[in-house]
Amino acid sequence: MKVIITAVLAAFLLAGCADKAENVSVEPSLVVGNSLKDLKINDQFGEEHGIKMETKKVIFAFTEDPAHTVNDFLATKPSTYLSDNNVQFIADVSGAPDIIRSMFIMPGLKDFKHTVLIFEDEAVAAPFKSGSKEDSIVLVGLDNAKIVSVENVVVTAETLPDIIEM
Repeated sequence: MKVIITAVLAAFLLAGCADKAENVSVEPSLVVGNSLKDLKINDQFGEEHGIKMETKKVIFAFTEDPAHTVNDFLATKPSTYLSDNNVQFIADVSGAPDIIRSMFIMPGLKDFKHTVLIFEDEAVAAPFKSGSKEDSIVLVGLDNAKIVSVENVVVTAETLPDIIEM
């Protein structure tokens, strides 16, 4: 039963990843040369995190399918898998209605053993999702929290190990 509830909640997780703010013109944040050192974002438990200086990659998921793919893959790995590979994962749930987010998405995220950093505010998420493609994750390469690469990548469970472990 817990598996079914988790699956339903996970389905709602990124139902709100639709880009409601796509018509808003914002200065993109994910640009080579920019720094993410000042980004502060909460995880699924409400604990604030920053981008660690040793982080080499950040995976941003702004839509439902790529986020589910990443979360489903990470659910099969040890809880330290991301940190062991110097990767952080950020999911955008800002497009979900507040009631869905508070009743289903956020409680469902607490079942994951891996850390999921969460964009809950559309205004905060908008500069990061600028230029992202709906069927992709945005993979950001970092060196001391400075962006050295940005690419939209279509992911599958088979390609994620290469993306994370490279």
